[in-house]
Amino acid sequence: MLPLKITLLFILLFFSIVFIQSGLDKLFDKKGNVAFLIELLGKTFKKPLILLAFYVVTILEILSGLLCFVGVIEILYKGTNKAALIGLVLGSTALLVLLFGQRVAKNYEGAKTITIYFILAMMGVALL
Repeated sequence: MLPLKITLLFILLFFSIVFIQSGLDKLFDKKGNVAFLIELLGKTFKKPLILLAFYVVTILEILSGLLCFVGVIEILYKGTNKAALIGLVLGSTALLVLLFGQRVAKNYEGAKTITIYFILAMMGVALL
């Protein structure tokens, strides 16, 4: 197996773990997550918009994590990468929504962390 293919598989497994865990955490601790977001963003955005973003990000994260995992299987057994690409694009979209919220809330440290994830996602897309 080529080093670039191994790198891609590890990136996809990384995002499978990150996004499935994050999405499930949002589902299982909805109250805590929403309260955190309202505290962080409530001075800038109205509650309905925060809730919409919460649901959108949760759906994008879960779908992305699952598709990244399916992408690993697809690459290993079929040699195709359609699910992997869609997974990384959906995950990158979720990261951009999160980045926007962090920047507007002036949480620059949080935005830096999201930027690191985004760079890794873009490396995955480039490897595809």
